[in-house]
Amino acid sequence: MGIKLSEHFGYTKLLKFTFPTIIMMIFNSLYGIVDGIFVSNFAGSDAFAAVNIVWPLIMVFSALGYMIGTGGSALVSKKLGEKEKETANRYFSMLLYFDIVMGIIISIGGYFIIRPIAELIGAEGDILEYGVTYGKILLIPLTPYILQKTFQSFLVAAERPKLGLIITVIAGITNMIFDFILIYVLKMGIVGAAIATGLSQCVGGLVPLVFFMCDNGTQFRLIKTSFEMKPIGKACLNGLSEMMMMMSLSIVNTLYNYQLMRITGSSGIVAYGIIQYVCYTFECFFTGYSNGSAPIISFHFGAKNTDELKNLFKRGIVIVFLSSILLFSSAEILAPFLTRIFVGYDEELYNMSVPAVRIYSILFLITGYNIFASSLFTGLNNGIVSAVISLSRTLIFETTMIFVLPLIFGIYGIWMAVSVAEGITLLVTFTLLILNRKKYRYF
Repeated sequence: MGIKLSEHFGYTKLLKFTFPTIIMMIFNSLYGIVDGIFVSNFAGSDAFAAVNIVWPLIMVFSALGYMIGTGGSALVSKKLGEKEKETANRYFSMLLYFDIVMGIIISIGGYFIIRPIAELIGAEGDILEYGVTYGKILLIPLTPYILQKTFQSFLVAAERPKLGLIITVIAGITNMIFDFILIYVLKMGIVGAAIATGLSQCVGGLVPLVFFMCDNGTQFRLIKTSFEMKPIGKACLNGLSEMMMMMSLSIVNTLYNYQLMRITGSSGIVAYGIIQYVCYTFECFFTGYSNGSAPIISFHFGAKNTDELKNLFKRGIVIVFLSSILLFSSAEILAPFLTRIFVGYDEELYNMSVPAVRIYSILFLITGYNIFASSLFTGLNNGIVSAVISLSRTLIFETTMIFVLPLIFGIYGIWMAVSVAEGITLLVTFTLLILNRKKYRYF
């Protein structure tokens, strides 16, 4: 029998419940890494640079899925804690329909702005054409991709985190198999990479959709319902921080690419692409744990169980502290090995990328606390405070550091920007936790 949201959580039970979500997030990034390895080694560095220029735009388009997933799961979990099961299921269905409608609209609009944005960043020649081709293909399965991001949170709220992991693994294996067939065997290059990614996104979004269309043993099943703007707006507000974080990260990545293209050319973008693959995989532990524990927080908040909220907060901080030390140490030690996987064929790129990864990895000592706190406030249905933390991390402080630090430290300033931004944000996070402690009584 699975673990219920209503239970008391010690360290073992908490990690057991969140483990599938952590692995799901890590596996998501791992099959993205495999995609990058195939593109870099068999399609060339220009194609790899193109993918890293366009992918942030796809993430902006898919940010709706994060918003509805995190905000919606917080809302329906709170309703479950308040013993309003029928309302929770109606909201669940409504939010998925909203995903589908908005996904179609965004994919159509995105088709017309991919090229202008890529040109604005500074892409030209083969990199521009590769990027536009890659982006336009991935706009076709954008709606399933949005659903995939939403279901990653809703499956946790449905007390089926293991199913979410299984679907993610199947989607990842789909991507890897078709990467091998389309890029390595059939030599389809960037087109093959886009098709492989799109097929995996269809698996990740459509399989859970079918699951919730049928009798499934959970408290959620798709039903006929009309759109109600109040719960949709509440879910969007709850998940605003996650959407803004994804959009901000994409904007920040675009600014990194702009600065690197200006300072170092395409080689800097390749190095940054490696950093993103490696560091995002490590950072997925914090994101997975925080997303996996948020529905538990929402349930006990709805049930007015203050003692369990304090318990979840205390154990969350301890888990973040221990994992931050482990992840930082691992990143520093493994940087040469991980970098060589991507650019072992180019010694100059390798020599640029290894110190970049090591400097960038300092963020692991800090970022976990900010991610956990942002998710905590989402779970408490306070999207505004959560959004303040998320926007501080990325759009405000990191954007500033990207332009300021290179003036002082050159190329190394770009790699330092994220850690400095996270450090400043930690002060904001601590202040917000203190200011809201009497309202939510988490410590």
